[in-house]
Amino acid sequence: MLNGIFNMDNPFWRAMGKVADLVILNLLFIVCSIPIVTIGASYTALYTVMLKLVKNEESYIFRGFLKAFKNNLKQSTIIWLIMLVVGALLGMDLYLSKHIDMSMMKVLNYIFLVFGFIYAMVLSYVFPVLSKFDNSTKNTLKNALLMSIAHFPWSILIILVNLIPLIIFLFDLNIFFAAIFPILIFIGFSLMAFANSYIFNRIFKKYIPEVSEDDDTVISAQESTAAIEEKES
Repeated sequence: MLNGIFNMDNPFWRAMGKVADLVILNLLFIVCSIPIVTIGASYTALYTVMLKLVKNEESYIFRGFLKAFKNNLKQSTIIWLIMLVVGALLGMDLYLSKHIDMSMMKVLNYIFLVFGFIYAMVLSYVFPVLSKFDNSTKNTLKNALLMSIAHFPWSILIILVNLIPLIIFLFDLNIFFAAIFPILIFIGFSLMAFANSYIFNRIFKKYIPEVSEDDDTVISAQESTAAIEEKES
């Protein structure tokens, strides 16, 4: 009985090992995101490791994260800055359209809400897509949009998972700072990525040619764009 309890292949210890991996990844994500401009690279690295972790294919968490962070730093930072500027403009438009008392502004408010939702879909997909597919910045953004539309029900679920902390923050600050904030610092970001990675692996599988389905390499630009456009046609 004792041999079973202390056996590292025991389901309990495997689960504890997975939790430890998530805590390490969460810490790496937070530390590497501190400069703010590197948040995109941190998200890309997080999903690079997590997409493998959920399939039990990643053994070197620390090394895998830092390697992915370094390899994607330039492109992911460009994409993050683009998304940051677009998000700021959308937020400003939503604020103005909601607080200016004009009938036309109310119509614009609904339009901006639609664009805001599309923005949320692209933001939710773009860094996981970048972590899996080697492509230009333009095509990465394009493919993130196409995938999010093609898999709309999954996109809703992914967005809800990502928005849980924000929703609680907006509705109850006490609960957020007493419970949600400590969880985010300890394991929250990696836990959300962990849940979403099961969905993304299922989605990405549809766009990966069988000859290229090797998680140690990134799918080439030609393969990824062609596969995605073929699915959308």
